[in-house]
Amino acid sequence: MPPRIVHLTLAPLPGVHAVRAVFTAFAGVPGVRRAEVTLVGATVEHDGTVSRAMMDEALALVGGTIVEWREERGLPVIDG
Repeated sequence: MPPRIVHLTLAPLPGVHAVRAVFTAFAGVPGVRRAEVTLVGATVEHDGTVSRAMMDEALALVGGTIVEWREERGLPVIDG
């Protein structure tokens, strides 16, 4: 299965330590392959098994909130 990418808008984080905490929380979610986190958002690459509920739960552990969840919809790759 090709990787899936989700773009998150987060409630503003108070600083770099919070950004690191969110990164660590996302890294602990099974299926997450990569995450880039900023003060107001994140881009997460996953294997297709990750749900918004899983990410909400991980983020709640560090005091964050997802404001918007937008998944990229790629075209399927056909091997010829």
